[in-house]
Amino acid sequence: MEPDRNWAGNIAYAAKRVHAPRSLAELQEIVRKADRVRALGSRHSFNRIADTDADLVAMRHLDKLLAIDTTARTVTVEGGITYGGLSPALHQAGFALHNLASLPHISVAGAAATATHGSGVGNKNLATSVAAMKIVTATGDILTLKRGDADFAGAVVNLGALGIVAELTLDVEPTFEISQRLYVDLPFEALADNFDAIMGAAYSVSVFTKWQGDLMQQVWHKARADAPPPPDDFFGAKPATRPWHPIPEIEPVSVTEQMGVPGPWHLRLPHFRMEFMPSAGAELQSEYFVARGDAAAALWALKKIEDKIAPQLMISEIRTIAADDLWLSPAKGEDCVAFHFTFKPDWPAVQQVLPAIEWALRPFNARPHWGKLFTMTPADVEAGYRKLPDFRALRRKLDLAGKFANEFIETFAN
Repeated sequence: MEPDRNWAGNIAYAAKRVHAPRSLAELQEIVRKADRVRALGSRHSFNRIADTDADLVAMRHLDKLLAIDTTARTVTVEGGITYGGLSPALHQAGFALHNLASLPHISVAGAAATATHGSGVGNKNLATSVAAMKIVTATGDILTLKRGDADFAGAVVNLGALGIVAELTLDVEPTFEISQRLYVDLPFEALADNFDAIMGAAYSVSVFTKWQGDLMQQVWHKARADAPPPPDDFFGAKPATRPWHPIPEIEPVSVTEQMGVPGPWHLRLPHFRMEFMPSAGAELQSEYFVARGDAAAALWALKKIEDKIAPQLMISEIRTIAADDLWLSPAKGEDCVAFHFTFKPDWPAVQQVLPAIEWALRPFNARPHWGKLFTMTPADVEAGYRKLPDFRALRRKLDLAGKFANEFIETFAN
């Protein structure tokens, strides 16, 4: 049988067995009997963080919305639910999440486990919505953690290394509408000189570039529908006269509605529609985070090596994330800028590019995205994620025998 692969197709899972439990009790029994086991969500990681050579647990059947608490303003969901599965029902009930990632296809538990983030100078990463969680531990028992508990800040962004997340309770807020407008041809120097003003000009802002020449190709400006209309001239960029895909060569049929048409939060905050294959499909992704205060210097550092980046690049996205207190979040303790790279599906070539990017961003103590491709050493990763020693101690407390370990965990979190 052809081995299961991740969404991009660059990872073939090595698992001897793949389970797909349909109940919490069944999940507990699988974990209890396994020697080593990992959870598999929507398969949107580009490295081997989810892989194992033993047992994989596909969470696709445990994907229900369990309860909405209108008084506490929370929603409780099973660990396999995706944002695309949750958001319409949440909106229909009159509620919203504070932010979403660029694609709604990812699982809520997987996004939290890897600190996946969305964009916006005032928006924290998606894991910060987690108010409580139930984890199936190595013994098959249920551990419940709530915000404020001693281990909570270390357990939310967990890399799948503490157990399998069976349920999550998320903070929600009243539903809202977003208007999405695009600008084209933003001068690079305008972005470097006015970074905070540009990225703070709307609820969520993303800048897309090919790292070629002196213009950034697109600015995606996602504003609350009740905000004042944006200007026609946006720091030298002009309003788009038609919809655009982030990768300019691709027709924009799969993207969320643009041209300023208001719509529900879950149909505007993502870049891509749930019913389509997001992005290009066959691609590789990397992403690095630095303090927002270093954004201009980091932009110039990357521009100096654009001749190395551009040949393998499909598109690069620049976005911001607000500070949080989660141990393994790249934004722990400081507002961040994220430099995201969507590469052509040629790992040998991309593997030569990543060290150049990592070296250029080294002066800024760059942190890699946990679910994407990087070539940094464990020591360099730990220099960015300074709570890793505490996370290792939490791992030993909850999984002393390493039931939830794999090569990735043993390399970076052992």
